Amino acid sequence: MTFNWGHKITVAFSAFVVFIFVMVYKAVKTDFQLVTKEYYKDELAYQEIIDGTNRANQLSTAVTIQQAGDQLIIQLPEEMKQQTITGSIWLYCPSEDKNDRKLVLTVNEEGKQIISTKSISAAGYLAKIRWQANDQTYYTEQRITIK
Repeated sequence: MTFNWGHKITVAFSAFVVFIFVMVYKAVKTDFQLVTKEYYKDELAYQEIIDGTNRANQLSTAVTIQQAGDQLIIQLPEEMKQQTITGSIWLYCPSEDKNDRKLVLTVNEEGKQIISTKSISAAGYLAKIRWQANDQTYYTEQRITIK
């Protein structure tokens, strides 16, 4: 049997069909994660994050996050001491959404909060801290690695 041009077209078309099926299979099995479930709603409120970041950058010192043993220590800037602070901490894990943690920001008189890392998986996180003081909203982000 000779391999004529009709056979070649049939083999090429069959190879293309198999390639398409493999690509569809891989696309269906791909795990994708959005940053948040309400991505579009959060995008509309992004100006608040920009304003909060600008306010936080104007403070005398930045927010510091340190890990000491099995504790995560968050220290707000000097201006936040002795003030009524409310806010939230979002430990966002880009590699695995199951590791994300949303916590309430409850600082002491010194503007410090200590969080136990025993229930937090070891991974790289983006700590997103949003707080309110004196009718102003502040926002900062820092990369941390919990060991």
